[in-house]
Amino acid sequence: MAEQKRKKQKKSLACRREFIAATALAGVGAGVALAEGKVQAVAKAVKGKCYGMVIDLRRCIGCHACTVACKSEFNVPLGVWRAWVIVKEDGEYPHTRRSFIPKLCNNCRNSPCIKICPTGASHYNEDGISSIDEKKCIGCKLCVGTCPYKQRFINPDKKTADKCTLCMHRVRKGLVPSCVNTCVGKARIFGDFNDPDSEVSELVRNNKVSVLRPDLGTKPQVYYIGNLDE
Repeated sequence: MAEQKRKKQKKSLACRREFIAATALAGVGAGVALAEGKVQAVAKAVKGKCYGMVIDLRRCIGCHACTVACKSEFNVPLGVWRAWVIVKEDGEYPHTRRSFIPKLCNNCRNSPCIKICPTGASHYNEDGISSIDEKKCIGCKLCVGTCPYKQRFINPDKKTADKCTLCMHRVRKGLVPSCVNTCVGKARIFGDFNDPDSEVSELVRNNKVSVLRPDLGTKPQVYYIGNLDE
């Protein structure tokens, strides 16, 4: 009798878990559908500007000043970053080479992180920037896992998703992002891609450029000049 009772309880528990899992997935699915609609609506509404960045890898010296500036600007906690630099070493001694690839949010125009957000916390703001509403974020990490560029993270202090927002608080005052301002090699160039006369538009027009993971169709707005081989 005791054995039968245990089996019955085990079966009941398994059914309950399956029901909870199915309910959760259904909720996420509904959230994704709603978020996709918001992405399309906001993307159509934001027609004025398309902010982004061109990074000239030929000029980057790997000083990490951009990383430090970003940390200071936003008081980013230890162990996480809004912007960073990948250091690559190739070849064999004595024929070795070191190269650098600065990373930040790509401000994609077809953002999978926004589509997956079940609460609408991830959205395009009035400037057309991929943003996060901390009041709506529940820290579920769906956007973190969905970002193909590994740019999002959970802020250990706020317990919400966090990422680069291209320093829009500075841009609205007529300033460039902090990382651009501090780049000693002038490798980072910020601007509006919807403005054909902007420096970033001219750079893309007159140089061979690449983006990270073009196969995904996310339409990233960070372009690289130089050898982008991860």
